[in-house]
Formats: sequence, structure tokens, C-alpha cells
Amino acid sequence: MTSKSAKVLAVAALAALPMLASAQLTANVSLTSNYKFRGQDQDQSRTKTFKPAIQGGFDYAFGGTGFYVGNWNSSVDWLSGNSLESDVYGGYKFSSGALGFDVGVLAYLYPGNNFGNTTELYGAVSYGPFTAKYSHTVSDGYFGVGKATDDGKGTGYLNLAYAQEVAKNVTLKASVGFTNFKAVTGAADYTDYSVGASYDFGGGVSLTGAVVGANKKASYPYAIDASKSVNKSALIVTLTKTL
Repeated sequence: MTSKSAKVLAVAALAALPMLASAQLTANVSLTSNYKFRGQDQDQSRTKTFKPAIQGGFDYAFGGTGFYVGNWNSSVDWLSGNSLESDVYGGYKFSSGALGFDVGVLAYLYPGNNFGNTTELYGAVSYGPFTAKYSHTVSDGYFGVGKATDDGKGTGYLNLAYAQEVAKNVTLKASVGFTNFKAVTGAADYTDYSVGASYDFGGGVSLTGAVVGANKKASYPYAIDASKSVNKSALIVTLTKTL
């Protein structure tokens, strides 16, 4: 994350301090059989599809203002010496008629590494069970591969998602995403997908199963060993507890 991006996040956090008293805090923790991000395995140490990860975070919703901040973390293994991804984000949600909107900024942080950290701006619109979200990388996060000028700045990601309860406690979920790389040597644009369902046990406990993958088997530049097929389709099972 660049110093400019850090300053923007710091100013946003300070501006939100007066609203902390009315903030609504929620937290979550998950165990998943494989952490894929936009179709890509985030554990490249193993070729098998079973790559368990522990994940969790929290969200602050500032009363009825529509503003929110949060943090989400996961164990990973795709950078040398790295075992943690820590995301920090903040945004604003509002609605107009039947449409819902969400805009914000998200920073991906990898403690212990001097590359891979990136910042995205995002905007989403939802209508009933459908959501369209676009994310755009604005930082000079060096991916650590190729020339020093290689970075993710300018990369765009469009995701179209569907979520609908089809039976009591059962929600059908499906999404397709399109990644458009820019200025990243060796990275190929690709499409990812996810199809599955979740079951709500009540008490904040849910179980999700989904087939997740992508059309190209090794697109990200940090997928050094293409034989590991980090985009290979896999059935991923995730158990989540929300507090």
C-alpha cells in the first residue's frame, strides 16, 4: 500500500471516530477446505485441492449512517515467508428505490513482505438477488515477479453475483468474475466462477459448499509453478460462525 493510500485510510478512520459510540459490531470466524481468491488458490505450497485455511474478521456499522469499516484475515501461503493476509476496508452503503449501492476502499496487506500489498477502490449495485461489483487497483503494489515496473495498478475486476433463498435455510449462490490485468508481465486476463449453496443452521452458524475455479490454470504472475494449476476447479466447503 502506498503512503498516499495509507493517508487516505487514516483520514477516513479519524473522521469516523465520533460515530464509534453508535457503531454496531459483528464478527465472524471460518474454517475452509481451500481459500481461493477470484478463482486462484492462495496456498501454492501443495498441489492437492484440500488446503485448509482459518479465516475471520469484524465489521463496524456506524448506526444508520450507511458508513462501515472492517477487517478480514486468512492464512495463506503464496509468497515466500508469508502466512497471513490481512484486509482493511471502509465504505458507504445506501439505497435508491429498489437499488442498493456500496462504494469503498480496500487494502490487501501481507505482513512480513515488501510486495503484494495493494489497494482497490470498489463500487457495487444490487437489485433483488443480483449484484454487480467493480474493483479497480489504484496502488503500485509490486507483485515481485519480472521487472520492477511490474505492478497491479490499473487492474480491473468485474463480478456478477446471484444469491437467492430457494428453500428454508438454503440459499443458492453463483457468480462469475472477469479480471483485466494491466502492466503485469506474464499475467493473462481470465474468468473465474463459483456455483454452490449455503445452509443456515441458526445461531449464526452456516455451511457453504461451492465449486470454484477459473478458465486459465495459472494467470497471476506469482503462480511461479504453472504445473500447480492454481485456478483448477475445486469443491470448497466452508463452516462459518457469525457473532
